[in-house]
Amino acid sequence: MSFGSDKLRYEAVEGWGRLPEGWSFGRVIGVAVDSRDDVYVLNRGEHPLIVFGSDGSFKGSWGEGVFNAPHGLYIDGEVAYVSDYRDHTVRKFTLGGELLRMWGTKDQPGGEGEPFNRPTDVAIAPGGEMYVSDGYGNARVHKYSRSGELLFSWGKHGSGPGQFEIVHDVWVVADGRVFVADRQNHRIQIFSPDGEYITEWTGLRQPCGVYVDDELVYVPELQARFSILDMEGRVVARWGGEKSREPGLFIAPHCAWVDSRGDLYVGETLEGSRIQKFERK
Repeated sequence: MSFGSDKLRYEAVEGWGRLPEGWSFGRVIGVAVDSRDDVYVLNRGEHPLIVFGSDGSFKGSWGEGVFNAPHGLYIDGEVAYVSDYRDHTVRKFTLGGELLRMWGTKDQPGGEGEPFNRPTDVAIAPGGEMYVSDGYGNARVHKYSRSGELLFSWGKHGSGPGQFEIVHDVWVVADGRVFVADRQNHRIQIFSPDGEYITEWTGLRQPCGVYVDDELVYVPELQARFSILDMEGRVVARWGGEKSREPGLFIAPHCAWVDSRGDLYVGETLEGSRIQKFERK
């Protein structure tokens, strides 16, 4: 089944992601692709981080017994960052699951505006700085140095410029601009690397994530819809909108990533609890 627009067309790959017998996905709340186009699916099931080849073949899992309620996944080179919104941490792993570093105090929320109170995701800037969206308890974005030290934070609860109601995801583009999914305000806000408000894109339906490649912005929207925008915020392709488990449609899209071939992966939370692949045509 085909989805998208005349300018940007995808084919849903039915049954992609073959799990071992007896396994199932929990809520899929993160997806990322490494340099070999292996696909890492973060979910709240018994096996939190499941790895597939681009053809959907099962390649392994890790993270069992590690997380409380993982929420976001970001791959940068040969490392993976995972935020856990219930134990208030951000962890850095090798792609094989070896813990390299942890930020935050496990099971202890930060003070008002301080890292972390239910963080949601991580993004790494071209210069190596780390940004954390924080999230369900706080209404903040934190910027860290390349060495992992906190530089500054911005944001507070509200609906004005630079304010947030559930800072749900963050992404940094090549020129350093910071894209933030401001979920309950139904918008994406864009900031300078120093946290200065630039603009916002509205008309979204609870945007849960934001993935940006060279020319397109991919936005999973919790209200059963997926949108692809250009770098000016104009809609290039959009589908869904009514809850459906039909292949290619959605219940609750939560995360997205694109591989080297332009193929799209979308993970779903709530009663969706699945990963879907869309081949670019």
